[in-house]
Amino acid sequence: MSGTAHHHEDNDFLFKYIFSTDHKMIAKQFFITGSFMGLVGMFMSTIFRLQLGFPGESFPFLETLMPNWAPDGVLSPDKYLALVTLHGTIMVFFLLTAGLSGTFSNLLIPLQLGARDMASGFMNMLSYWFFFLSSCIMIASIFVEGGPASGGWTIYPPLSALPEAIPGSGLGMTLWIVSMALFIVSSLLGSLNYIVTVFNLRTKGMTMTRMPLTIWAFLITAVLGVLSFPVLFSAVLLLMFDRSFGTSFYLSDIYIAGSALEVDGGSPVLFEHLFWFLGHPEVYIILLPALGITSEVVATNSRKPIFGYRAMIGSILAIAFISFLVWGHHMFITGMNPFLGSVFTFTTLLVAIPSAVKVFNYLTTLWKGNIIFTPAMLFAIGLVSTFITGGLTGIILGDSALDINVHDTYFVVGHFHIVMGLSGTFGMICGIYHWFPKMFGKMMNKNLGYAHFWLTITSSYGIFFPMHFLGLAGVPRRYYANTEFPMFDNLVDINELVTVFAITAAGAQLIFLYNVIYSIFKGPKATQNPWNSNTLEWTTPVEHIHGNWPGEIPEVYRWPYDYSKVDENGDFIGGNDFVPQTVPLGENERDEGGH
Repeated sequence: MSGTAHHHEDNDFLFKYIFSTDHKMIAKQFFITGSFMGLVGMFMSTIFRLQLGFPGESFPFLETLMPNWAPDGVLSPDKYLALVTLHGTIMVFFLLTAGLSGTFSNLLIPLQLGARDMASGFMNMLSYWFFFLSSCIMIASIFVEGGPASGGWTIYPPLSALPEAIPGSGLGMTLWIVSMALFIVSSLLGSLNYIVTVFNLRTKGMTMTRMPLTIWAFLITAVLGVLSFPVLFSAVLLLMFDRSFGTSFYLSDIYIAGSALEVDGGSPVLFEHLFWFLGHPEVYIILLPALGITSEVVATNSRKPIFGYRAMIGSILAIAFISFLVWGHHMFITGMNPFLGSVFTFTTLLVAIPSAVKVFNYLTTLWKGNIIFTPAMLFAIGLVSTFITGGLTGIILGDSALDINVHDTYFVVGHFHIVMGLSGTFGMICGIYHWFPKMFGKMMNKNLGYAHFWLTITSSYGIFFPMHFLGLAGVPRRYYANTEFPMFDNLVDINELVTVFAITAAGAQLIFLYNVIYSIFKGPKATQNPWNSNTLEWTTPVEHIHGNWPGEIPEVYRWPYDYSKVDENGDFIGGNDFVPQTVPLGENERDEGGH
């Protein structure tokens, strides 16, 4: 009998931590795997930044670390391209898409809606394991002969379609495609689960206009994923056909090694259309969850209701809709019809309106609030800052007449890193600081959080702001070195400065990593509601239990943003500056959610 019990315990470990169907555990799995991939991506960028800041200089530690990649301590050009490619792929998909949505959609959707778990625990588990497998294959591609994919993270044909084109177009490229196919499966399984859960498993009283904005953001993100990821899947499938089966969807009039390819009739621009039809909604698949998290954190720490709740929902819906109409702004210089160019310019500038609604609503929520500067709040305000500064340069790039001048320069790199990379990362970090007590039942160290924030925001702007000036001077992106162009000689010191800031930023993330790991094991125990927040997840016990709530699921009577609400005498309702969603409405009280 004892043997059986022991066996059961082993199984227990397996099904509790590894093949778990509990959404809270799956959220942690996504967080740990996504963060690991993020660290790999960050390490890669630090390595190729050394080459860009100090072109041709030898770094002995590189030779020790990766002798085949950096002979004599200088990164070889083809490996530089591989690092740029993998860094882009890992950061966009593995950290900011899976790490952000996977962690917080899983954690918060059941908890904030009052559900026991996701609609399908099994599907949820599969979603994580497909992501894990995809991450393993992407990491494995680093070590294959010929090196990993090196055609840029957008993997444009013909470089990606012809295995003999460049060293990274062989097995490394095939593994990249397989990895992305598995990633898309993971994304679709997760997204469908999130949508069904939001529509079907809300607790009593939780109408759509009583849902926190985080849930609205996760729901619409999932819809975006379901509509756009299959298009990337089809693009990648056709690419596989071109690589392996002699088709020519993307190939035409190509000479390789002095002789013409037998196949023709295709067009590489088709790939661009298919890729960017995912690629632009992808920006909002990253941004919307980050903005949703920010909405929650800004309202909680301003001790004020979120300003313009319905307008915020409207802006999420508008951003999602318009995001499918703008992909052509990535393609102004492909020879696209100028009339089409002007259509895409119009739709791109249109997306600035709902984005501005969000920004103004954040600023108005902060205005005259009793602001509590927790690390989460600082990162939320940092996100508002990067969203504004990065968005402004987007208006320049969205205009076809202006874009032609700075396309494929560092200006573009600066823009999308600030608006998407930084805002997405800040949203994720902000969410970790805020919901860490919910995830691990411990508190993080506040002072380390402050140091992490100030180092991160100053060095991030130090990296990406100067890039705009490099771009305006005409410095092209993805080049290994600019030594062939004498007109860029006087810009070397800007690149040096950017590299120093990049190393500082990487160091700052190690503080965060230490804080997370230390707090999981040694941090002070969290109280049930450490931030005095209104949403349902803070009504569950600190110790995780299967099913989230012991006994009955709480009923909801009001929207989630009743902070600092006063009665006719000017006193706080219930005597506190927050009124949880589970508190019934008073006699003369109105539900601000519009009920």
